Amino acid sequence: MQDLNHDLVVIGGGIIGVTCAWQLTQAGYKVLLLEKDEVGQGASFGNAGHIATEQVLPLASPAVLKQLPRMLLDPLGPLRLDWRYLPRIAPWLLKLVANMRPQAQRNSSAGLRLLNEASLPAWQQLLQQAGLSRLLKEDGSLLVCESESAFAELQRHSQVLGELGVSSDPWSAQTLHRQVNGLAPAVSGGLFFPATGHVTDPYQLVAQLFAQAQAAGMERQQAEVYGGRCQDNGIELNTSKGKLFAKRVLVAAGAWSAPLVRELAGIKIPMDTERGYHLMLPAEPARLPMAVSSLERKFIMTPMTGGLRLAGTVEFAGLHKAPDYRRAEGLVRHADALFERQLDTQSATPWMGCRPSLPDSLPVIDRVGPQGRLLLALGHHHLGLTQAAVTAQLILSLLSGKPSGLDIAPFRLARFGQLPPTHTFNNSVCLPGSEG
Repeated sequence: MQDLNHDLVVIGGGIIGVTCAWQLTQAGYKVLLLEKDEVGQGASFGNAGHIATEQVLPLASPAVLKQLPRMLLDPLGPLRLDWRYLPRIAPWLLKLVANMRPQAQRNSSAGLRLLNEASLPAWQQLLQQAGLSRLLKEDGSLLVCESESAFAELQRHSQVLGELGVSSDPWSAQTLHRQVNGLAPAVSGGLFFPATGHVTDPYQLVAQLFAQAQAAGMERQQAEVYGGRCQDNGIELNTSKGKLFAKRVLVAAGAWSAPLVRELAGIKIPMDTERGYHLMLPAEPARLPMAVSSLERKFIMTPMTGGLRLAGTVEFAGLHKAPDYRRAEGLVRHADALFERQLDTQSATPWMGCRPSLPDSLPVIDRVGPQGRLLLALGHHHLGLTQAAVTAQLILSLLSGKPSGLDIAPFRLARFGQLPPTHTFNNSVCLPGSEG
């Protein structure tokens, strides 16, 4: 067994794991990153690129429950549940339904707002420090609709978000078409979210942060972690390269995190996976000035250096089912309906990735196990890119033990059940640059 002298081993080479590794190496910690595949090639490669600070409403809602029959019957709908996967996901769905209670929804929204409010400033700080501010466009984003009744719904949505502290500006059809050229006449209005933005190349963001972390002393080993166990003096890891013994471990393996935590600490996390799709249109790099999503069609279009990315749809079918790329290719039909001129689909490429989803739509950011040696940054569902930088700040604060700043009680693992006390940290951590 190889005895590691690193301060922390990070499991996971996606946006969460790499951003945490970058933050920790910048703070002087000696870090080893374990990733079985190429860094940044999972869900972080194909996300929508949207810094979605406005998304503070949880997935669990009565509206989702009403859509269940359609989810089972429509293979290309925006929200799809493979009926063959229903027995596996049933326990998770029951927890999702439990989180539809009014108080549970309020708790989820409050937690999402708390984290999202800090997300854009955290990215601004990190990217400025990394010299990568060019990868972030802070031009806001739009949610558009195609009927007068839908515009009234958008205005009600704006009021709900305003009560949760999210700023949005209703745009009439006239304002919308003046600000965004080439939209179809059917687009009747929208909500503009000023405190949002988008990343112009999500993969390059991960790759550049990874390279900087390596330059700062982080080591990387391409290895799959099968399991292991927490001990009082460290954590034993069983990997494809043999046994490793680490002082501390951070699990940030996205949709593959739950089995690892169960193996390492005997803790069962109620996680399933949202399979998201995108279609990249390299011939359309300048069609939109900002990210635009559709209220009725449930998808988003984001302008990137590599073209226009059409992303969306949620599919519940597990980690191992082959992708159904019809779901990606069908996004063109929805996008064309929003433009005066049809999109150029030459050399378009589809993609599918698995996003980790918890029934209350909140991530787990915590440390557990003997001496708090097992750190967790997982379950960010479709907000992994949005929340990665602030998550990295919180993991750094948990590791250093500095108190006060941001209340992380909503993100503790104990919310899913009683856990034995394994550390004495309080519910707030100190964000770099904050007082306390």
